[in-house]
Amino acid sequence: MCALGQHSPKEYGQNTMFECFFGKISKKLIANHLGCDEIHTMNEKDIEILRLVQSNARLTAEAISQDVGLSPAAVQKRLKKLRETGVIEREIAVLSPAKLGREMTIIVEVKLERENRAQLDAFKRKMRNTHSVQQCYYTTGEADFLMILIVGDIKEYEAFTQMHFFDEANICHFKTSVVMDRVKASLDVL
Repeated sequence: MCALGQHSPKEYGQNTMFECFFGKISKKLIANHLGCDEIHTMNEKDIEILRLVQSNARLTAEAISQDVGLSPAAVQKRLKKLRETGVIEREIAVLSPAKLGREMTIIVEVKLERENRAQLDAFKRKMRNTHSVQQCYYTTGEADFLMILIVGDIKEYEAFTQMHFFDEANICHFKTSVVMDRVKASLDVL
């Protein structure tokens, strides 16, 4: 019987065997990441709860319990464990950039002149402390960093480049793309 479902893989053919196998792998990876010795510390009910709260963190334990078939107390206990173990990192409000006058999304690729630890750490620290930088990734490939910025207008972005790129000796070059349409923006992991 598949650990992820109520039916044996033979009942539904090869696709279920594939999903069962990869479901077990993802559970093992999650358990290993959390430093857990046993895979069963996170089960399908935990995954169902996570899917629900990642799309709406304001759901009550009562509402979640109706969807996953557990009591509200059991849901609260599982949510507490998921928070304590760091599976749920934080619960946030997603704001509307348009309603706050910050409608321009910019994607920037940055190439550094030198990649020693001190300069990498300095650049990372600077980007973490800059409010217009929504996301910043240290990457492989041609660019050292890929960044997503939210700004009010092109003048604000120009000021950002002057302060963080042109006045920074370690920036070799940067490439800017202006987003025309936000097709999908999500923080969903599952």
